[in-house]
Amino acid sequence: MQRILSLLLAALSIAAPALAQRDIGTVEVEADNRTLPVRVSGATQELNSLAQQAFNSSGRYHVVASGFIYDIKFAPAGATQVRVDVVRGYGGSSVVSEVASGSTLREALLAAADIAVAKTNGLGLRGFFTSRLVFIGERTGHQEIYTSDLFFGDMKQVTHDRAIAMTPRWSPDGERVIYTSFFKSGFPDIFQIDLGTYQRTTFVSFKGTNSGARFSPDGRQVAMVLSGEGEPEIYVSNAYGRGVSRRTHTDTTKASPCWSPDGSRLIFAMEPGPQLYVMSASGGMPQRVTFETSRYCAEPDWSRTAPNKVVFTMVVGRNNQIGVLDLSTRHSEQASHAPFDGMEPSWLPDGRHVVYTARTPSSSRVCILDTETGKSTPVSPASFGPALQANVWYR
Repeated sequence: MQRILSLLLAALSIAAPALAQRDIGTVEVEADNRTLPVRVSGATQELNSLAQQAFNSSGRYHVVASGFIYDIKFAPAGATQVRVDVVRGYGGSSVVSEVASGSTLREALLAAADIAVAKTNGLGLRGFFTSRLVFIGERTGHQEIYTSDLFFGDMKQVTHDRAIAMTPRWSPDGERVIYTSFFKSGFPDIFQIDLGTYQRTTFVSFKGTNSGARFSPDGRQVAMVLSGEGEPEIYVSNAYGRGVSRRTHTDTTKASPCWSPDGSRLIFAMEPGPQLYVMSASGGMPQRVTFETSRYCAEPDWSRTAPNKVVFTMVVGRNNQIGVLDLSTRHSEQASHAPFDGMEPSWLPDGRHVVYTARTPSSSRVCILDTETGKSTPVSPASFGPALQANVWYR
């Protein structure tokens, strides 16, 4: 059992360098011409608090009380509707006045905030505030799966297994979650949960380790890592765990397969190192795509919005940090510069910000990182306890 767990941790590319002895908090960056000064307010305490939290999490905006370019105001327009009014400067011209709807007032506020972003960011960025998360939480003392909105509201505990759960991933339609768990047999199998009924089904359960499952962008296929034939290899099945077919054939550990936005390729981590490799989703020779950045590159996530961008975990010195790879040039850059570990990144829909796990020896929190400025903002409350491995879903 211990060997299986060790192999699974290796296959999931979980590094264990020395961790910085720092508290996890906001990593501030100086405002410059890449940020927009805005004033943000809500007509009620609830709306004001959430609006402030949302815009403070974005590296594109700098929330100020004066000297702002845009004045962004939110007010209830019904039980589940919020009006957003954006004015240029002090008493200037109206930029937008629009009502957004949601299933709750909170959801409507986040939708209204996305409208404000679309009308003001000036870079053609999408808003990301209505994104949803699936993640691992340890508030019960066990690794269970939860879902929430981006700011840990509307939270639901999905599993109650009192067992190790790992790497939950959304289906493209947001109706299912696929993940690895030890709960049924004491061995790592892949399961799927319908979020409408909370019915769980076994997706695959082969000998050895079954991990790293991830849906293709069209939801018709799933890539995963299986070790039943020896070393962990990349396999692909249909959406029901059938027709499993091997894609890699090398005697080295592989982990964390992720699909390209069009579903034609896979990127994954492979030893030695590991480093990142890309290959056709139908198989073939993997091509290495990380070189000069770090001795350790793992946990890739391929942006659907910016199809040449891949975010990943890298080792810098004695810490994990978040890196960004440009596939068109195969050049990578360090995006995070925090005094704590950063890992397990997942893109938000603007192709600029990511959600990731910030970790110290005593805690782990889910944060938002602006990959262009390095600004990092916690979104999981410290009172929740350890939160990690968040995966983003958006329409």
